[in-house]
Amino acid sequence: MDDDRLRHNINRLLERVRLGAEKSQRKADSVRVLAVSKTRPADDVRRAAALGLRDFGENYLQEALDKIAALTDLDLCWHFIGPIQSNKTRPIATHFQWVHSIDRLKVARRLSEQRPPELPDLQVCLQVNISDEASKSGVSLADLPALAREVAQLPRLRLRGLMAIPAASPDPAQQRRPFAALREALASLQQENPGLDTLSMGMSGDLEAAVAEGATIVRVGTDIFGPRSAPAGG
Repeated sequence: MDDDRLRHNINRLLERVRLGAEKSQRKADSVRVLAVSKTRPADDVRRAAALGLRDFGENYLQEALDKIAALTDLDLCWHFIGPIQSNKTRPIATHFQWVHSIDRLKVARRLSEQRPPELPDLQVCLQVNISDEASKSGVSLADLPALAREVAQLPRLRLRGLMAIPAASPDPAQQRRPFAALREALASLQQENPGLDTLSMGMSGDLEAAVAEGATIVRVGTDIFGPRSAPAGG
C-alpha cells in the first residue's frame, strides 16, 4: 500500500470515528484508534506512525517482538490483543504497555509477577466472551465479577476495563446488542471499582455500533492497512 492510500484510509477512518462520536453526542477524542498491525511489516507501522497513529495492536507474539525491536526509535504504544499462552507471558509483560485479552487469573498473575518493576503498571482489560461462542476466548459474564475483583488486586497491573469480539452481524441493531451488554457489565463493575474507564470494542465492520454504545478503544486493521496476508507466526 502506498502512502497516499494509507493516508486516505486513516483520514477516512478518523472521520468515521468523528461522525460516530458526534452522532452519540461524544467527543471524537474520547475514542482511541488502535491500529491492528498483525501480519503487517514494521515498515507499514512506521508509515502509519508518520501519519499520526501511535497505538498498535498485535496478536502474534514473535512477530510483534520483531516489530517492537525494529521500531524502538518511535514513541509507540504497543497493545497485545491476542490469546495469551501461559508460557509466553514474560515477553508480553516486558514489551507491551497494554494487554486486552486476559481471560483467566493464572495469566493475570503471571503478567503481574513478570512485569519489570522499573516499568509503569501494565494496563489491562479482561476479555469477555460476550456472545457466548465456543470458538472464542473470554470469561463469561457470570464469572466476570470474581475475575475482575482478583485482577484489580494484583500489583504492577492496572485494570482498565473490558474487551470483547462479538459474533459478526451485518445488522447495525444486532451489532449494538453485545456492545450494550459489555457497557452494562462495565457499569456494574464500576460500582466496586470506579477507576475502570475502558471499553475495547468495535472493528472495521462495526465501529459505529461500538462507538454508539460507549467504546473508548476501537481496534481497526483492514480499514487502515487493507486485507491481511497470512500470519508470520505466533
